[in-house]
Amino acid sequence: MAQAASVAPDVADRMKRRAIVAAAVGTSIEWYDFFLYTAAAALVFPKLFFPTSNPSTGLLLSFSTYFVGFAARPVGAAIFGHYGDRLGRKVTLIATLLTMGIGTVLIGLLPTYTQLGVWAAVILTLLRALQGIGIGGEWGGSVLMAMEWNAGGKRGFVGSWPQFGVPVGLVLANGAFLVFNTLTGSQFLVWGWRIPFLLSVILIGVGLWIRLGILESPVFEGMVKERRIEKTPVVEVLARNWREVVLSALARLGQNTQFYIFTGFILVYGTTVLNFKRGDVLNWVLIMSVISLFTVPLFGLLSDSLGHRRTYLIGCAVMIPFAFVYYGLLDTKIVLLVALAIVVSLPLHDMQYGPQAALIAESFTGRLRYSGASLGYQLASIIAGGPAPLVATALVVKFHSSLPVAIYIAIGAAIAFLATLGLKDNSHRDITVEYDDKVPAVEAKPAPAAS
Repeated sequence: MAQAASVAPDVADRMKRRAIVAAAVGTSIEWYDFFLYTAAAALVFPKLFFPTSNPSTGLLLSFSTYFVGFAARPVGAAIFGHYGDRLGRKVTLIATLLTMGIGTVLIGLLPTYTQLGVWAAVILTLLRALQGIGIGGEWGGSVLMAMEWNAGGKRGFVGSWPQFGVPVGLVLANGAFLVFNTLTGSQFLVWGWRIPFLLSVILIGVGLWIRLGILESPVFEGMVKERRIEKTPVVEVLARNWREVVLSALARLGQNTQFYIFTGFILVYGTTVLNFKRGDVLNWVLIMSVISLFTVPLFGLLSDSLGHRRTYLIGCAVMIPFAFVYYGLLDTKIVLLVALAIVVSLPLHDMQYGPQAALIAESFTGRLRYSGASLGYQLASIIAGGPAPLVATALVVKFHSSLPVAIYIAIGAAIAFLATLGLKDNSHRDITVEYDDKVPAVEAKPAPAAS
């Protein structure tokens, strides 16, 4: 590794640790911002931005704006993937953090339908798109910074720390909503919901401070020295590795669908169909998220022994029957059983999420890794996470039953299983060297060897 070899051993060791911390903290902040919208889309926005619709229509409209963030994520993956492979991981990660944070803070300041009419919903949709663009570039950079500084270590475990940011963000977002729902009471829908969005300013400052203190990824530095930077990495990866991009997206389909049903749609289903209090459902989701803080790195570490692909396949297989068990427990409406179903759902899903970063990132060679991994990961947002709450809501409204939703989850898991079979397990591959011997034509000639 070029840069790792060019810095003092103690500095390299410090950067390895700091890269993991920065990845975990940065993704935690970005997912906090993103998940605030998830909770607000279920509990706040239908009443404040779509008040003229009936409750079901208002909810669908709210989740439609929520979907815009997912549709924008592949756009962010392409934009930031290009610059991440051209300019470096570090500078791109700083840009994604600012993009996401600005969108979140502006949502907290946005007037509602009462003040702006339909324009309030239009601006909300645009800000949601800005969030999506930011998160679309965040994941790939965080994963690569952590893994490329720790290329010789346990990459499943290292790659799980950016994933760790998801349950942290979920805990922070739902915790913030729970706290301010309690503190502001009847004023929550008036102004209390804005506070969690505005608090993002503090988190952005923390994230910037940490990320500015990291040196560039040694893999990227090595590519610069060897003049192996692609002029159009997104175009190149789609031409050379379209199969890996598609399979990565389909492998994520099951996991991404499960996640947003287990964390987003449950807020709707638990309060409107099962008739539990908003605070109770938020509490159970919060407990589930806390457990996930441990299960994400646990399954990442386990995958270093079992293999990243094998662990992922087991996770897909487990979810097929669990979808029916999950809704069977929920529909009893018995408090303990409902709480159990919610609390265990995300940790079981983590059998896929823990090793996922390593599995996807290792599928692409270094000079195309930011673009390829980001596109493969974020394209699933359009076919899985984005439509999942919409599809689940529509199925329950049409059939007045949870069985179609369980079938929907199981089909997604089966598709993911088959797609994962098509990916290579590169657990033991050296990610510091190119997977092929193509030298980019535009910035082509390698630097002269040191004498």
